[in-house]
Amino acid sequence: MKKLSNCWVLVMATLLLTFNKAGAQELQARVMVIASQVGTKVDKKVFVSLQNALTNFLNQRKWSKDIYQQNEKINCSFVINLTTAGDNNVYGGSLTVQAARPVFNSNYQSPLINYMDDDFAFRYVEFQTIDFNDNRVSGNDPLASNLTAVLAYYVYMILGLDGDSFALKGGEPYFQKAQNIVTNAPDSRELIGWKAFDGRRNRYWLMENLTNTRYTLIHDAMYGYFRQGLDQFYEKEASARKGVLAALQQLNTLNSDIPNTMFVNFFFQSRSQELARMFKKSPPEEKNQALDILSRLDISNANYYKQELK
Repeated sequence: MKKLSNCWVLVMATLLLTFNKAGAQELQARVMVIASQVGTKVDKKVFVSLQNALTNFLNQRKWSKDIYQQNEKINCSFVINLTTAGDNNVYGGSLTVQAARPVFNSNYQSPLINYMDDDFAFRYVEFQTIDFNDNRVSGNDPLASNLTAVLAYYVYMILGLDGDSFALKGGEPYFQKAQNIVTNAPDSRELIGWKAFDGRRNRYWLMENLTNTRYTLIHDAMYGYFRQGLDQFYEKEASARKGVLAALQQLNTLNSDIPNTMFVNFFFQSRSQELARMFKKSPPEEKNQALDILSRLDISNANYYKQELK
């Protein structure tokens, strides 16, 4: 009987370990590599191998100390659109990152990030090891290391924004990890986006917005928009709209104090329809308040808001 008992404990421990391992990873990531502009000088099998390797890298690596069950994994996608293929297996193009999180008591997923990074360059040799080390971000070959450094940066961005959406400043540990990548990023003349002088809207400035204490209102607005706003719509629609409006007012204050903050534009990517639906049923005064703020913060969609919230 003792042997059977010991065996049972061993089996249960193995099952629990397997279950935890299966539910440990944080992402449900889809990767697509588009190489239609690269031409025929590179065997297309290389891009299939790259796509498979990156899918495994993103989904099988443990990115945090938290345990995620299967239904808690963050849905996200990484689309790499290659436009150049240079010598020595160096490629260049864009990376589009999208991620969303579920809204409580609904089947709706609200966007966390929908961003195109136009400065994605890396070296890839088919079947090379795809790995990332937070303590050796730049590695031995900056161009090869940039492949996983950029992806890891956006993974931490996703985890940070997701954390902020559930708890006030809940994403801070992940933003610090992303900041570490920026500070220790691979350095080469072919690599753009890690430095302040590379432009006003890049990886450097996005992370600067999310880690500099001048922009504390960003984290307040993220928490207010999702937890005090969207997540309350099922039970308290009127107060939920007030929560969203308060978050928008915080972003408006930030934008007035520090104009052209990158995060403000970043936040409104792919959010216009969501916002219009929320305020369409608002009382006239609240609707006008929302229209005024949205027209100033999301200028490219100002006419859309005027049409939908008239």
